Amino acid sequence: MEARSNIKCMALSPNDTLLLVVDVKSYAMIINFVRGVVLHRFKFKRKVRHASFSPCGQFIAVTHGKHVQVWFAPNHLRKEFSPLVLHRTYTGQASDVTRLEWSSDSSVIMACSRDCTARFWTIHTTRGFIPVTLSGHKTQIIGAYFGYDEKDHINSAFTISEDGALVTWNAEIERTEPTEEIDLAPNEFEAQVDDAVDFFIGGANRIRIDTSAEDDKIQAHRLVERQWTYGARHYFNQQGATVVITSYNQASQLLAIGFSSGVFGIYEMPSVSNIHTLSVGSGQLISSCTLNNTGEWLALGCSTSQQLLVWEWRSETYILKQRGHAYGMRCMAYSPDGVVVCTGGEDGKIKLWNATSGFCYVTFQQSHQAPVTAVCFANSSVVLSASLDGTVRAHDLHRYRTFKTLTTPTPVQFLSLAVDPSGEIVTAGSMDPFHIYSWNLQTGKLLDVMTGHSGPVCNLSYQQSGGTLASASWDGTVKLWDLYKGNIPTESLQHSSDVVCVACRPDGKELCSGMINGVLSFWDVENAKLKYEIDGRRDITGGRKMNDFMTANNNAASRYFTSVCYSADGSCILAGGNSKYVCIYEVSQQMLLKKFQVTFNLSLDGVLDQLHSKNMTDFGPMDDHADSGDETNYNKIYIPGAKRGDDGSRTSKVEVLTMQVSFSSTGREWATVSGEGLHVYSLDEDMIFDPISLTESITPDAVLQKLETGKYSLALQMALHLNEFKLVKRVLESTPYASIPHVVRIIGPEQLESLLQFMGKIMDGSPHIEFYLEWCLSLLQTHGFHMDKHRGSFMRAFRSVHKSVQTKHDELKTICNENRYNLDFIEDQTGLVMMHKSNDMMSDE
Repeated sequence: MEARSNIKCMALSPNDTLLLVVDVKSYAMIINFVRGVVLHRFKFKRKVRHASFSPCGQFIAVTHGKHVQVWFAPNHLRKEFSPLVLHRTYTGQASDVTRLEWSSDSSVIMACSRDCTARFWTIHTTRGFIPVTLSGHKTQIIGAYFGYDEKDHINSAFTISEDGALVTWNAEIERTEPTEEIDLAPNEFEAQVDDAVDFFIGGANRIRIDTSAEDDKIQAHRLVERQWTYGARHYFNQQGATVVITSYNQASQLLAIGFSSGVFGIYEMPSVSNIHTLSVGSGQLISSCTLNNTGEWLALGCSTSQQLLVWEWRSETYILKQRGHAYGMRCMAYSPDGVVVCTGGEDGKIKLWNATSGFCYVTFQQSHQAPVTAVCFANSSVVLSASLDGTVRAHDLHRYRTFKTLTTPTPVQFLSLAVDPSGEIVTAGSMDPFHIYSWNLQTGKLLDVMTGHSGPVCNLSYQQSGGTLASASWDGTVKLWDLYKGNIPTESLQHSSDVVCVACRPDGKELCSGMINGVLSFWDVENAKLKYEIDGRRDITGGRKMNDFMTANNNAASRYFTSVCYSADGSCILAGGNSKYVCIYEVSQQMLLKKFQVTFNLSLDGVLDQLHSKNMTDFGPMDDHADSGDETNYNKIYIPGAKRGDDGSRTSKVEVLTMQVSFSSTGREWATVSGEGLHVYSLDEDMIFDPISLTESITPDAVLQKLETGKYSLALQMALHLNEFKLVKRVLESTPYASIPHVVRIIGPEQLESLLQFMGKIMDGSPHIEFYLEWCLSLLQTHGFHMDKHRGSFMRAFRSVHKSVQTKHDELKTICNENRYNLDFIEDQTGLVMMHKSNDMMSDE
């Protein structure tokens, strides 16, 4: 699910069924969190900074500018025409409301405001209650929370302001002379309205607050006789840092404070004693934090550094630590087995991501001193990176360290990088001078400097079957180099425009190059002749940027591809460039198969094809998202000497660009790097319905009946026709080990690829290694000749199975290496025992 623009706040219901998501433009989505279905979309009229479900799950409270709105929570079981019904709007604040807090029984709500006050109201009309305002801070209040006694009654409250002041407020029983009370009749009309509202919005199953119960059981009724007085004041001194975010856990009475300097602290309430203080990094703004239900884990989010932390403060260890590139990604590469994705960023760091889980597990911090321009894998354990700092570095993926740094005699800036199929020769193209440098990876010695280009060398690509290197340059040529015949190019392919990308087909017989006029050229490498061209200007065009003075259809500046990549079988080409689209072409027919839009986020520049006419001025389009962020800017740097009218601060939107695209070696996935990060697209799904060769008799129940009767071949064929993952897995694991070769013989060629795909996916997370290896061996022995004859159609499935087998092999290899000495000891002991037994038998004879 994707919101219209950047997400501002989220709220999850107490029973984890409903999720409310609000973006920076106040557009909201109501999502069934369990099923992952969007139930409703809604637009708030004013800016929403915080939203929260009531503890009973009946209400949703949102900050609505200076007001607080409380809505009835919708039904999570079905879609409704108007699921959100407004219960009440609360006013009284002089400035925008920033935070909300509910009481434990959902009868009282408290709100913090930028006017340095905190105010709370009752959800239902309570006789004699007057809304209370707590004031006494010098800056805006960041957080406010209720305090409870042993009977779970509200007896205090404490507020935290931006300057680090914590004020405790006590609720004392008001001792005044009794006054004559007016006997008010119950508001029967209000009760009827509430019942009617519940009927129309499907609220028959909602949890309702019993307003007819005793007054002592409802917090709102107890607060009628209370008078709020000033208790105590505490300060958090962090060397000028301001409080950004707070979180409070009532069960453990722990308060977490996040500061603008990256320091966070945990305090015990109500004594406000410091338990733990730690820093996530200098200059990192903590934008959000929360404590879990037990108060043992603290989750921290840093928006500036794109960092997420889950910290266990008792043991002082990280439960989870994820961090993205600070200034965005620039390049990426798949590992040979397709398990790992390596990315290089503008911050000079190298990160390794698990392609399946999406988690970053290694970060090379001190890799480069400038942005990384290209990364590639020499083999499964070595990754190479090139940077604008003039170095090419080799990183070991076993010890996670940089073991080789390749440099040039004179300082240069590298734009491209490639490694030969053997993984021994590393080549890199520079910006100025226009040379190509080659090194020996083992010795680190510079082998050759290839000259001949008259423009920056922007891309390099090797043939997989030989030592031919293809280099693309801005001088409008693609040169082919034979690394074993010196630094003279064997061929020079002339183009009509500047060449920005190049890729070699896996078999090495074809080459694709992209020009700045949006044309993809396909060349015959052996004859150096142009085979055909694909004009992709109309395919990639789209998206009008804020600084464009013409529409997207008339703007030809961004209509070209900057990265191309062949599929594993060489039948398709994947191309991305200066646009929001990524295109896949069928090479032999020169036909567009599909076009992907990488993002629909309106907070990015270049997503909309047409801008609203009301935003058009004489000086170009006006950015209506400039004020979409928070007005508070911590650690903001201003231009010295600037006037009050212009403080020097500027805001700009991230542009939608596709820097690089790449296919996985399995052929089941491809990934791209854009302004939002790393996008991975996969063909693997839990259930894909295949209607081919289906009849009414082929049903899941029929498959289970065949399994019960022992007809495993028919059950497998029917399950493959249904193409349901769980059903195929059950049939495979229900087949006896001795019957596997017989079942495999029944599988036809039309179902062979599908079975291989399922096999690779099931093996990835299955503990039955020997069982599925027997399936793979039987498939290869029975259908190996057919798969070799039509290897192009089976290449993706075979690579998927090979990836799973290789992963299991590496895991077992590690375990066996660790237990090698134990196994040797057991073998020696077994030999001694056998020797003693043989000696005893000889002595007996």
